[in-house]
Amino acid sequence: MNIRVEDILRHNRLSITGSRKKILSLFLSHAGALAHGDIEKKAGEKFDRVTIYRTLQAFVEKGILHTIPTSDNNVRYALCNDECYEGHHHDDHVHFMCRLCGTTTCINDAYIPEVKLPRGYNALQVEVVVHGICKNCKK
Repeated sequence: MNIRVEDILRHNRLSITGSRKKILSLFLSHAGALAHGDIEKKAGEKFDRVTIYRTLQAFVEKGILHTIPTSDNNVRYALCNDECYEGHHHDDHVHFMCRLCGTTTCINDAYIPEVKLPRGYNALQVEVVVHGICKNCKK
């Protein structure tokens, strides 16, 4: 996986640092979205909060990660799909947040209805968040 991490960083013209490699590896090995605090806990190393924040912001700007708003005004981050690139996110899909385990999952195959806006309005991003019980907790 280390080679893939370095390839992604190179492809996006980002310098290959220890913190970027570790944080990107966490996203590649984790099925759901991660919050800033999750990364601090899972990194296993002591990256300061600013380093993590700047790394996440760089990944969002380059189209590697996208943000997911939460009901408590925080943000979670998840890997972008292959159509995203610097300055252009194409992550209009459903995000599912489990009320029991707290995981956030990108659901790419759920239908999102077209939002018809009044004349003169132009949507830049559509965010659909569904709260419920995930398939793992439902068992």
